[in-house]
Amino acid sequence: MDLISACANHMNPPLSYISPTNVSELKVYSGITPVSAGGDSIGGTIIAKSKQPEFAKDADSVLSKGEIGAFYRSNGDARGANLSATLATDNFSLNYTGSTSKANNYDAANNFKAAGPAASDRGWLDGDEVGSTAYETRNHALNLGFKLDNHLLQVKLAHQDIPYQGFPNQRMDMLENRSNSINFIYNGLFDWGTFETSLYREKTHHKMDFGDDKQFLYPSMAGPAFGMPMETEGDNRGLSVKAEINANERDLYRIGADIQRYRLDDYWEASGGMMMSPNTFININNGQRDRYGVFAEWEADWTSKWTTLAGIRHETVKMDADDVQGYNSTNYDPTAFNNADRSQTDNNIDLTLIGRLTPSDNASYEFGYAQKTRSPNLYERYAWSTNGMAMRMVNLAGDGNGYVGNVDLDPEVAHTISFTADWHDAEKQDWNITFTPYISYVDDFIDARRCSGQTGMMAVCTASNLSTSDDFVYLQYDNVSAKLYGADLSLAKHLYHDDKVGHISGQAVFSYVRGKNRDTGDNLYNIMPLNATFILQHAKGAWHNTAEWQVVAAKDRVNDERNEQETSGYGLLNLHTSYQWKQA
Repeated sequence: MDLISACANHMNPPLSYISPTNVSELKVYSGITPVSAGGDSIGGTIIAKSKQPEFAKDADSVLSKGEIGAFYRSNGDARGANLSATLATDNFSLNYTGSTSKANNYDAANNFKAAGPAASDRGWLDGDEVGSTAYETRNHALNLGFKLDNHLLQVKLAHQDIPYQGFPNQRMDMLENRSNSINFIYNGLFDWGTFETSLYREKTHHKMDFGDDKQFLYPSMAGPAFGMPMETEGDNRGLSVKAEINANERDLYRIGADIQRYRLDDYWEASGGMMMSPNTFININNGQRDRYGVFAEWEADWTSKWTTLAGIRHETVKMDADDVQGYNSTNYDPTAFNNADRSQTDNNIDLTLIGRLTPSDNASYEFGYAQKTRSPNLYERYAWSTNGMAMRMVNLAGDGNGYVGNVDLDPEVAHTISFTADWHDAEKQDWNITFTPYISYVDDFIDARRCSGQTGMMAVCTASNLSTSDDFVYLQYDNVSAKLYGADLSLAKHLYHDDKVGHISGQAVFSYVRGKNRDTGDNLYNIMPLNATFILQHAKGAWHNTAEWQVVAAKDRVNDERNEQETSGYGLLNLHTSYQWKQA
């Protein structure tokens, strides 16, 4: 299921819809992504697969199995539990997976107390306690599987209920998030290859308001802050069809099509007296984002040492939204938006070309080029109000600033070149070195620029907004030309092994990336500085121990347009130990 965040503050990103205990596989394409793995993105791709159905070994037996788990972490009194149960014959499988977790506010490493409105808006830190970090979540999933020879039909039902989750980097907290989904999946194995289709629907009801920690945002207030309820309804329907065709020993073809129909309503009930009344504020009314995609991919093993992959994907993205309204016409005038032509159609092309060379048992090299395209999301195009309060409630970046959409945004198109060298011992058991440099030029990268041109007592898009350097600012999404480049280096080595001590190995991972706005010379926002992770692992029998040291350099290349703050370097030391056994 291609899931979409249904929130003006991006509080429910796609991976939040599945419990970690229900994940069977995570596949990460960190560089160039094949077109068969999806579109509508310009970066890497993450594919999460839930647990697959299990069946009894023959018609005379019944498979019954279960799993129960629990955890507790002292910081924030985080606790949780999970349960899984399976009952199956040789061609029918029924599995239930449930989990719950809950935590109070956690404690920070440093003793820092926030003071004043600006500090409060950036997130509460009261002494060592980090406010607005408590949460509670519940997940339930039911998976039915039907198998006949080489054919598998699955019906997956899922329900998520999050009663609350605090967000220290947002002005709002999530006070309810309920999601229900159903997914029909068919997999077939044939003489010519494989066939897979998925038909799904997912609905989300999302609520935001001030949580307990944000009720007293400003010291000057004699009582709690006015509530500001915000609700979002998301309806996501999709169909995907994929076929993998083994034409001969050399050639493998993948073809497929995708359809996604997405609807979004974002509305805020009247609240707080004159400024936020008498109407319900409609941020997005019947937002529509429909995708129609087709792709073809050709993978060829020319020799035992040389493989190529080439693919093309075309997507049509159609977007629209209905008329909106403000709390009132005095401070929230929707006339310009309602009179604008909001219907947009993007025709996007993705291209991928990858070559893999394996000259020996000790080395392999992969290089490639990709053109990837992403159309704006509904908030980037259709969030309409330039009222300061309304702009501050639309913040996908989590940076405290205010944002307004731009109907005229173009899709962003990334041209990426990447190279990977992989050196290892012949058995891939003793040592490994992987080095991946890359560069990406992005046309029409969706960034943001400060708005201006307004006057009046309530105006925020003013001339002073352009020069503010020590406070939050107000921005409109805009297309720019951007460049990103960097490299990843990973090292792994088996260090020692004997029957008494066990197995000891070490790893090191280094990452560096730069992002530049080519139009203004500014740094792109939220780019992680140089960082490294060093890992020492020990295993003996059922015992597994790990010492992990993560170090991050100081962040001094920041985005001036958003007044992004510099941060000092830091290090984290993580120690893990575990003992695992199986009861048959």
